[in-house]
Amino acid sequence: MVDLSAWEPLEDAAAVLSGGTFGAVAHLGVLEKAHPGLHTQIMKIVVAGGSGQVGTVLARAFLARGDEVVTLTRGSGAAVGRAVTWDGASLGEWAREVDGADVVVNLAGRSVDCRYNAANRREIVDSRVHSTRVIGEAIGQAARPPAVWLQAGTATIYAHTYDRPNDEDSGVIGGGEPGVPDTWRFSIDVAKAWEQALDDAPVTATKKVMLRSAMTMSPDRGGVFDVLLGLVRRGLGGRAGDGRQYISWIHHHDFVRAMFWLVERDDVEGAVNLAAPEPLPNADFMRALRRAWGARFGLPATGWMLEAGAFVMRTETELVAKSRRVVPGRLLEDGFEFHHPSWPEAADDLCSEWRTRQGTPRRRSRTP
Repeated sequence: MVDLSAWEPLEDAAAVLSGGTFGAVAHLGVLEKAHPGLHTQIMKIVVAGGSGQVGTVLARAFLARGDEVVTLTRGSGAAVGRAVTWDGASLGEWAREVDGADVVVNLAGRSVDCRYNAANRREIVDSRVHSTRVIGEAIGQAARPPAVWLQAGTATIYAHTYDRPNDEDSGVIGGGEPGVPDTWRFSIDVAKAWEQALDDAPVTATKKVMLRSAMTMSPDRGGVFDVLLGLVRRGLGGRAGDGRQYISWIHHHDFVRAMFWLVERDDVEGAVNLAAPEPLPNADFMRALRRAWGARFGLPATGWMLEAGAFVMRTETELVAKSRRVVPGRLLEDGFEFHHPSWPEAADDLCSEWRTRQGTPRRRSRTP
């Protein structure tokens, strides 16, 4: 078994390594010397949508452990590893990279951080469904198909709920909750269509895993943690609305470790919740983040303030107002161990990482 924790101190160094096979091979010798038995066989990993925040975190980690990383990109944004252009909708030269790859990870999809007007809705759906469909076509025609296909999905597929956690077996799929906005139902429809595209893929020799992912917290610029911490740093990191809505999250180290684990485990396929085992209400979540940063106060945002802010920022309140109480049933049942199961500890770690990357001295912790 691969030691899933040994790569973590090397993740930042991987961000500055050159990509492609040469960079991976050169770095593999360093890894093996520092951590014998860490990773003795180079794998070829194809990451579609790998230039986004989560894709960058994952591609960087695969590169750090010595793999060859190929990032399928539409050409915008910096890519980790060797960049190959695709359009996310039709077969092309990029499909040659899938043939002979060990693992394909599809994280492609237009950001949902926008207003859900007709044009954006169409792009949100099409970017997810079309990319999933065409990845399936590439795998289906490959002479040497990959062993594993890890397909992005979302924990938003579960119902808005306060009173019960949602796991893969007993969780309630959303869409029928009374009184929720139309935009929330749209997100459920997107999640269902995304999963259906994976189910419909004509793939028989490749293990398929649907990743029902919660928010991945990493100190990278522009990620959700960076945005939330920015609110705290500006004195705006109070509760959102009544603060009762649950936040499901996962530390980026555990996200990557879970992805490694899913690649290794031949017996785990289908839907898997990628979320820490301890979701918590928004008010408690933000309080812990303020304490980790050392902030004394965070201005709360009332319902009308959330609506006004979302309008000005051209986004939707669902991203902060919907209660996502999601737990990783399958990961826990099958023996995965989280390094960061609790948000207060994870927030401390993430704030420390953020300070290190920014060169910001640590502030004395205060009770908010």
